[in-house]
Amino acid sequence: MPADYRIELLRSRRKTIAVQITAPDCVTVRAPLRMPASAIDGFLRQHAGWIETHLQARRTRPAAPALTAAERRALAEQAAAALPGRIAHFAPLVGVSYGRITIRCQKTRWGSCSAQGNLNFNCLLMLCPPDVRDYVVVHELCHRREMNHSPRFWALVEAALPDYRAARQWLKANGPALTGRVE
Repeated sequence: MPADYRIELLRSRRKTIAVQITAPDCVTVRAPLRMPASAIDGFLRQHAGWIETHLQARRTRPAAPALTAAERRALAEQAAAALPGRIAHFAPLVGVSYGRITIRCQKTRWGSCSAQGNLNFNCLLMLCPPDVRDYVVVHELCHRREMNHSPRFWALVEAALPDYRAARQWLKANGPALTGRVE
């Protein structure tokens, strides 16, 4: 691997391996506890082009200023006012119920869904276009039926939001700049 960035390896009970650009000079790899180092190295070699492209984008993109505590609170208030209505709109389309809705300011997740049906959303969604917010809402609601990212899961997302791919791509392209504003 090139020496112009460092690799941070985080092992956990996860089942899959993932890579994330976490700083202009850092690549974070999340891997299962027992995954051999050779498999991790192979994964990094296989994704070297993606890593280089995204590192370059991170290095050349002007950094937006960090959000202040007041700005984060304001975004959380906006999200608490806006997201429950969107969740109530899409839940019947997906055919699910849900529990508590929580708004947080996070660096790594846009949303999550617990096995109990509680939904968590990142207040930074309020900096995204409305269709992207709807995509994240639908994504998490679909986890009420499929707690994975299987083809069945993506079919549920597409049934509720046929054009979800554009919103998903927007989030992949622009999300790091938004989450980078959280200290």
